Amino acid sequence: MLPWKYLPLAVGAVALPAAALIPPHATPASPIYGVTIPDDYRQWEMIAPAQEAAPLDELRATLGNRTALRAYREGTLPFPDGTVLVKLAWKHVPSPEFESASIPGAATTVQVMVKDSKRYAATGGWGFGRFVNGKPVDEAQHETCFTCHQSLVRNHDFVFTRYAP
Repeated sequence: MLPWKYLPLAVGAVALPAAALIPPHATPASPIYGVTIPDDYRQWEMIAPAQEAAPLDELRATLGNRTALRAYREGTLPFPDGTVLVKLAWKHVPSPEFESASIPGAATTVQVMVKDSKRYAATGGWGFGRFVNGKPVDEAQHETCFTCHQSLVRNHDFVFTRYAP
């Protein structure tokens, strides 16, 4: 797996400064779950890249802490407590140098999932956070996180991302 500094190469992108994703200081917690952006997430390994179709039209990359990576590599479901997943997203932009390629545009969100089966028992053991410019989005948007995960990926411990070996 590639460290954070090589992530843009892994998704076929031009390097985007990490500061464009979140400010270097601690972030406030998400309103419902109390989830924050982990300080060291930029050092984590990539689990998988993704491309989101319209209407979002984003390039995405999901990173995981050591607990997450171990669970993915061993095929462990449900994910163990302590698993943390961070999804980074950028607007999908055509490359000016190579017509058939794409590059990340403006950073759109940083999304965080934290597994704590006791604290988040009502939501499948997961707490959620969605951040724009390092700040949590409003409460109404957080309420949709678990609903979507529950309806579409209940049988994969509420996690969309699959490991890209």
